[in-house]
Order: sequence, then C-alpha cells, then structure tokens
Amino acid sequence: MLDQTISDLHASALAQLESASTLEAIEAVRVEALGRKGKLSEVSKAFGKLTAEERARVGKLLNSVKQDLESKIEARKAALDAQALDARLESEWFDMTLPAPGVRPGSLHPVTQVQQELEELFVSMGFTVLDGPEVETEYYNFDALNIPGDHPARDMQDTFWLTDGRLLRTHTSPVQIRGLETLKAPLKMIAPGRAFRNEEVDASHEHTFYQLEGMMVDRDVSVAHLIYFMKTLLSAIFHREVTVRLRPGFFPFVEPGFELDIQCLICGGPGCSVCKQSGWVELLPCGLVHPAVLRNGGADPEMWGGFAFGLGLTRLAMMRYGVDDIRLFMSGDLRFLRQF
Repeated sequence: MLDQTISDLHASALAQLESASTLEAIEAVRVEALGRKGKLSEVSKAFGKLTAEERARVGKLLNSVKQDLESKIEARKAALDAQALDARLESEWFDMTLPAPGVRPGSLHPVTQVQQELEELFVSMGFTVLDGPEVETEYYNFDALNIPGDHPARDMQDTFWLTDGRLLRTHTSPVQIRGLETLKAPLKMIAPGRAFRNEEVDASHEHTFYQLEGMMVDRDVSVAHLIYFMKTLLSAIFHREVTVRLRPGFFPFVEPGFELDIQCLICGGPGCSVCKQSGWVELLPCGLVHPAVLRNGGADPEMWGGFAFGLGLTRLAMMRYGVDDIRLFMSGDLRFLRQF
C-alpha cells in the first residue's frame, strides 16, 4: 500500500515539476514533496507499522524516489537558468566587430564657463585679461594694497603663510599693482584666478575659491563708471535683471568703498543656508581706487583715478546655476559636473 502511495506522490511531483515555469514554482514543488514536513516525509512516519522486510523494501523505494526528484529538480532549475541566460544574451546582443565608442567627451567646469564668459564680456569692453602668481609676497598681497599690518586679513586664521615668509594669495587684488607697474596708466584690466583663505568650510565658504578682480584707471573716473560696468556685468552673466543693493563698506584699497549685494537667487529672498537666512548674498566689494594704491602702482593720484571690484566667481556660479552648496564645485563628483 505504501508502495503505491510513494509512486503516486512521485508521479504527481514530476507532473508539477514539468509545468513549473519559474524558480519559485520549482522550489514550491521541492518543499511540498521533499521538505521536512513534505508528503514523502509523512510517508516515512508509517514505517513503524511495517515488518523488517517491508521496511527495507519500502525504504529503498522511498530513497530512490527522493534521489530521482532531487536530480530532476536540479535539472529543471538548470534548464530555467539556461533559458534566462539565452534571453538575456539575446536582448543584450551587440556587434563585437563595431569600433569602440572612444573616450567619453568632457566638459568645462561650471566656474570655468562663467570665467570665460566674463573674460569675453570685459575684453569686448576694452579690458585686458591679466594673470599673477598664486604664491605671493607680503608686499603685493597686503602692503601695496594699503593693508596695514594690523588688518584682520593678516590674521593667521585667514591666511596660509609659507615657511619662507610668502603666502597663498588671499585675493586676486595683487594683480592690480603688478598690472599698473607693468602696463602703466591708463589701464583697464581683469584678473581671474584662484585665491586661498583658511576658512571653516560650509555650504557657502571654501578654503580654495575663484575670484575675478577688475580695475579701470583713467582720468576723471567716477562712481557712475563703476555702477555702469557692474550693471553690465550682472545682466550679462545672469541673462536677466537681478535685484541689487549698494552699501557703504570699508576696504583699505578703495575710497570710498561699497558692498554690492544681490538678492539670493537660490531662495529668492526668504532666506536659506547660502545667504545665511538674510535673503542677500555679498557679491561685489568695490569702490574707487585708493590714492595710496595708485601711488604704489606708479600712477600719480593727482592725474589718475579709477575704480576696482572683486567678484567671487564660485559664488557667482552658485547663483547662476542654483547650486546650494559651494563644496560641490570641488568635490570631483562627475555626476554633478556632467550637468553643466
């Protein structure tokens, strides 16, 4: 009687296995037939009622059925795996004889894009693009720009000093003096490049950032000239009108000095982490060139006047592209950079 029961269970399991079309269905057949609580395990519980001769015969049959089912289950799994692989290879087929796609094309860094646009703009207005060393002397970085020894910019918390007495420039303003010394007045120049300060890094501050310094030295230069060029600059870079404000500000190398702020383009005014919840972002410290700076550059302040400004290229790129964390620009994350 048990012989027939085992044979029936064997035939039923084989039929179910043949119709199973997924690995989950095959596993269900295995559990139902061979599991610890499966049907064949239930049969073995009746062995206690058999004679020794019957137990040997039925046990041999039961083991044979289990081995056959295990073998066929593995074979069925292998067949499904092979079918899945064939389907995947068919869908992912590609021509091995085609040429390689080549190197992925690169793109300019967003700060570089903004810098090049500004260079083209100022060159079209008669300005010269100048460059200067990133490792500067104390004279060009501070003294020649009318920054005395007790100015906060000289504090060790702000400046990276080198062991030989030189420093990593804290702004691109030293190029003003170098430009005046080399090209003489009259002069219209911009100086884009990197600057370095020992800042505590957060969403709006980095220890390495990009600036664009600008200066115009000529006869009878006034604040009106400064405002004209700044408005031209902002409308060109943002491709729209932006809300600005001009506040009095103290900078040793200009007199009078101003802070030109723009309304935050990230939040639109309510306040965010970029504008420190104020709704405004400091963008352009500017003013009329201090007579001492003109004199240090070799221009007689009785004959010449001028305006100067310092623009944060990195912050400008943040405003233009709506980036809310300055650290992303130096992260090296290609997922971020490929968006531009």
